[in-house]
Amino acid sequence: MAIDWVKRRNWFAIALQWRGSVIPAILPRTLLCVAFSLLVLLVYKRGFSIGLAPTASVLLNLVLGLLLVFRTNTAYERFWEGRRLWGNLINNIRNLARHIWVIILEKEESDRQEKEATLDLLAAFAVAMKTHLRQEVLDEEIAVLLSPTCYAKLHQMNNPSLEIALWIQDYLQHQYHRRCVNLHQLSDMQQLLNNMVDTLGGCERILRTPIPLAYAIHLRQLLLIYCLLLPFQFVREFGWYTIVFVAILSFTLFGVEEIGIEIENPFGRDPNDLKLDNFCATICTNVNDLKKVEPLSAKFPPFSDVSSFV
Repeated sequence: MAIDWVKRRNWFAIALQWRGSVIPAILPRTLLCVAFSLLVLLVYKRGFSIGLAPTASVLLNLVLGLLLVFRTNTAYERFWEGRRLWGNLINNIRNLARHIWVIILEKEESDRQEKEATLDLLAAFAVAMKTHLRQEVLDEEIAVLLSPTCYAKLHQMNNPSLEIALWIQDYLQHQYHRRCVNLHQLSDMQQLLNNMVDTLGGCERILRTPIPLAYAIHLRQLLLIYCLLLPFQFVREFGWYTIVFVAILSFTLFGVEEIGIEIENPFGRDPNDLKLDNFCATICTNVNDLKKVEPLSAKFPPFSDVSSFV
């Protein structure tokens, strides 16, 4: 479940936390800039005039700032879009599960078991989608939701979620032919299923459309040039403090860029990625809770005559 970690933990504990921060990723780059600033300082102390005016990189400051802001905003938009899509998936699965459980008429004893199996397919859709987005193989998490035959079939599919959607569609169509659901109700349920598939496509769009390579290359080149120019601007005025200023500025700039890298693909297992395991657990819990409710309306024909199916 989502946790308001800012309110639940000490402010300083969050500020000093290593796991989930960008420090491990940017530390080598920062140390490289610090080492280079030390080298520049030693050369300057030997009498070489290598200092630059503090205003030498004003234009570069502006360009780099705009690029970093755009990079971070774009990455967060991808992160938030991924969260929005998964929120839509949860809502659509809840609605479709409720429709199936309450609306579809139970004419035979086996109908209840088929309903339960279809609800499990809805949960399996989310689990398979999570696995697909992480580019992992299916495991026991989804095996417990499916029959052995269905589980074996999914291993042969490139996109298991689409196969599961096909099974759900086939079940709904079969119930319509059995006159356990009318045409309008079938259309509503099909639309919810279509929304689930659309959500899958939206997540695949995020996964398979990375930030353009040329943009990433140019931004990193500018970052490196800027950070390597810093000691030349500081050495004349700040002396040994140059090392401290270079460390702070390079840490800040590399950190902002790395944040964008961390969140641009929100479907992995990193600490800053979306909690897909929690989302899937929520869906499974909702489905299991729904199974405990007795759908009284499913025991009685919801139609006054046969014309309801037309």
